[in-house]
Amino acid sequence: MITAGDFRNGVTFEMDGQVMQVVEFQHVKPGKGAAFVRTKMKNVITGAVTETSFNPTAKFENATVDRRTMEYLYNDGDLYYFMDPESYDQVPINSSVLGDNFKFVKENMECTIYSYKGSVFNVEPPFFVELEVTDTDPGFAGNTATNATKPATLETGAEIKVPLFIDRGEKIKVDTRTGEYLSRA
Repeated sequence: MITAGDFRNGVTFEMDGQVMQVVEFQHVKPGKGAAFVRTKMKNVITGAVTETSFNPTAKFENATVDRRTMEYLYNDGDLYYFMDPESYDQVPINSSVLGDNFKFVKENMECTIYSYKGSVFNVEPPFFVELEVTDTDPGFAGNTATNATKPATLETGAEIKVPLFIDRGEKIKVDTRTGEYLSRA
């Protein structure tokens, strides 16, 4: 059990059947009236952020979110298979759990798998990946005003904007959180 008075950033707890994580908290002691804890919290499964005030003595169940690094192996229709590098257990995960940034992941990359009570709710790819450009239009020198970009298709099938000097077959570094080109690899 945890009380609202024990809240700190990153603490996870169970409230109304939902798993919540404290994003910000503030202990408020007004001159008149009882003290309270103003909390900004995020639902770890849906990602919704809410702000609520609690009595400091309010009690909640601790929620332990399991984070494991696993290697992406392959997909078979809607199931994506991940392997635990320590036990070699393979875990199938439904495509509905994967986020939009999973389009930058290729086989044998390590991802962080988040689960609660054995149920996987999020797959986080590495923040930066190096991928090969498989298709892009040729860029011509002299047709730039400032920071001109062109569309490029990567080896995973994802499409991003790259500078004009990037050609087909080059390896580039991509930020999976924003989907932006960072540099040549």
